[in-house]
Parts: sequence; structure tokens; C-alpha cells
Amino acid sequence: MKSRPFKQVDVFTATPYLGNPLAVVLDGSGLDDAEMQRFAQWTNLSETTFLLPPTEPTADYRVRIFTPGGELPFAGHPTIGSCHAWLQAGGKPKAAGRVVQQCAAGLVPLRREGERLAFSAPPLKRSAPSPTLLAKVAGALGLKAQQIVAAQVLDNGPVWFGLLLSDADTVLRLVPDHRMLKELGVKAGVAGVPAVEGSSMLIGRSNREARAFGGKAAAEGSPKIDLEVRAFAAPIGVEEDPVTGSLNASLAEWLIADGHMPARYVAAQGQCLGRAGLVYIERDGDGMVWVGGDAVTCVDGQVTL
Repeated sequence: MKSRPFKQVDVFTATPYLGNPLAVVLDGSGLDDAEMQRFAQWTNLSETTFLLPPTEPTADYRVRIFTPGGELPFAGHPTIGSCHAWLQAGGKPKAAGRVVQQCAAGLVPLRREGERLAFSAPPLKRSAPSPTLLAKVAGALGLKAQQIVAAQVLDNGPVWFGLLLSDADTVLRLVPDHRMLKELGVKAGVAGVPAVEGSSMLIGRSNREARAFGGKAAAEGSPKIDLEVRAFAAPIGVEEDPVTGSLNASLAEWLIADGHMPARYVAAQGQCLGRAGLVYIERDGDGMVWVGGDAVTCVDGQVTL
């Protein structure tokens, strides 16, 4: 065991403790799979990452991503959080203004937008779910058929069962049967568009944000929310994830392509867990979808591993 540089980063927020925390071991060299998994279980965070030298010549660093239940080929909030930690620790990109992360899913480019980082969404494979599975997932979520606008199985490394619901109020009121979702082996990503200005959902969100940020002015300064998102991942040991980059990436590629969302929008996630995560989505002129978010370091030091 040796002392290794370590950071705990809050992702998809510029205000500490309102986003999704990530543990980052900045030197994962010499650790085997079991040691990485054991530490990820110990942190008890949705993800823990280990940075390593790249094996691809164009990559700036390599990352391995672990949940309490296993390793992921790719995940969004660990991508932004790991890049933030790597840059803060003195990492120098090979190309100006661009960072290339290597992970099990391949190479993931990131760009800087001021203090904000954005990653390019990995290629998405999607398909219509079987009616039988859709009915079972809807039952686990407590949904009626008329509340579901569209559904897709989304795969950009992690696999999500994506559901677009009739409105954001319905998303925020969900009380899932997590045991049933675990038995189905389904990670469910649920989204809904807010109703018109002045709706009860928007008023409720404004009040939640005001409390979270410690004042009405902060809530009034937050951006307009275009999509409310929740992520239920009982099969990997996380009943509800505060803010989920991989899910927001796959939702964006699907919803923009099918005309449900514009090419640029802001998604909110985490309200039901007392968080105020914000995800900035943009499809550029080349058709690439970028998933952006802020990150802030909350713990900086050493870990013995």
C-alpha cells in the first residue's frame, strides 16, 4: 500500500454539495481489479475513478470507472469529474483546448467552455423495447400507459431504459419499486418537459433551489430548465443517481434526433435527493452532441491504497 493523490469532486454543479460526488484516485498504477472494486465499495459513492497512463497515443490519460457493484465502460459524471481533477492536479493536454480521455468504451474528447467542461456523447445504439418489458418497467415505476410519450433502450456503454413522460411533474412524483427494477435488471432513465411557466412544478422547483442555494436570488439566477431527469439504477447498487452524464447523453441523442427536444437545452436532475444538478446539452453543426457541466473540488489530499 502507498499514499496516492486523491480528490473528491462534486460534478454538474458550481456550488459544492449540490451535484453528484465522485472519488478520484489520481494515481491508480499497480492496483488490481479487486483493490479498485474494494475501494469503490468503501467510498459508497455512485462512482469512483482511477487515473492511469494512456495506452492510446492520442489520449491524455486513461480512466477506470467503478460503481459499488462493478466496473463501467463509460459514465458521464466520472468523465467530467476525472478531467476536472486531472487538470487541477497539473495535467497538460496534448492539444490546446481539448482533452482526450481513454476509457473502456474508447476515446472520449472533452472541450473547455470557460470553467465548464463538456464531453462528446459516445455513439448511441438504441432500439424499441418489447411491449412486455415496457409494461413491467412501467409497473415498477408506477406509471400508466397514457403517461408514457416514448420509450427506447439506450446503449452508449451503459445501458438505460429511457422513458419520456407526459410532463415533469410526473417525473418528480415517481416512487419506484427498486426491488422490482433490480429483479428486471433494468436501469431506468426517466425524463419530462416542464409545463408552462407558473405551473406547480416550476414553483416547487424554484422553492427547492432557493433553499438549496441559500437564497432566492441564487434560484432566480439559475437557467431556465427544459427537461427534468431522474435515474434509477438498482441493478448496480444505486437506487437513484443524483446527476447522470451517460443517461443525459443518451437521452439527448435520442430526444433531439426524434424531435422531442431542441438542439440546445438545459436538463435538471437531483431535486428529489436535495441536489440541484444542471446538465448543458448542445448538438453542434456537425451533429455531435456535447454534454456539459461544472465541477468543484470538495476534498483534496492523499489516500492510502
